[in-house]
Amino acid sequence: MTHSWRRPEAIIDGAALQARLGDPSLRIFDCTVYLRYEENTGRPYRVESGRADYETGHIPGARFLDLQEELSQPEAATRFMRLPAPQMAEAFARAGVGGRTQVVLYSRGTPQWATRVWWLLRWIGFDDAAILDGGFDLWEAEGRPVSTEPVDYPPGKLTAQERPDLFVGKREMLAAIGDGAVCSLNALSPELHSGESARYGRPGRIPGSSNVPAAALVDPASKRLVSPEAAAAAFAAAGAEPGKRVLNYCGGGIAATLDAFLQHQLGFEDVAVYDASMSEWAMDESLPIEVG
Repeated sequence: MTHSWRRPEAIIDGAALQARLGDPSLRIFDCTVYLRYEENTGRPYRVESGRADYETGHIPGARFLDLQEELSQPEAATRFMRLPAPQMAEAFARAGVGGRTQVVLYSRGTPQWATRVWWLLRWIGFDDAAILDGGFDLWEAEGRPVSTEPVDYPPGKLTAQERPDLFVGKREMLAAIGDGAVCSLNALSPELHSGESARYGRPGRIPGSSNVPAAALVDPASKRLVSPEAAAAAFAAAGAEPGKRVLNYCGGGIAATLDAFLQHQLGFEDVAVYDASMSEWAMDESLPIEVG
């Protein structure tokens, strides 16, 4: 069976983006965040903004978009919990997104930060957004232009048209255990999935879930997304099929959006992300966990 991307315009390459630089309707965002993994601190990682690297060099015309500071709840128990939909739309509007703008998102090291923002935009009903394939890493490797000029866009106008089924909580994840019509997928590494590592508290995974690591969906050399055929094969091997509801989780709802983005691109119709993921699940002793 031949596979193709459902919305090829939602994945843009460096040449196509470079040709559009200077387009007044274009909004380019550097979404980079770094997770600095720690031991014996009681937390799985320290969050570090990618703003310093943005200031060192970014795609010309790109604004830095701070996921934690601008698009997440500041007082939430877990990192990166999304804002309520109306507030999320307001935050994106302040950043310059509006009904007549086109958005390109990129990050460094891994595309999961860009896909997180893409999924948030889709959740509030904004569909004219694309991921830069290969991110800033490939852009720079290809010798494309880099700027140090700060960028800020004029505010846009955006009203949330929420798609509530794109996110789930622990209740839906618990109900999915043993339900053959639902496939739960863990986007974390194999050692986290198996319970070899206890980064998030109790080691292990949500019972019955399969593992499609987000890192396996990206070519490690070029940072490009894998082909539609490779992505489809990875999901099929884990039991994720277009006819099932697929619930994606990870450590904090970030890596899971890369899996979800590619499922959507492959034509899966019923895909969601567990926002708090293992940052919540592993710390709640009332919730079941599975190892091995």
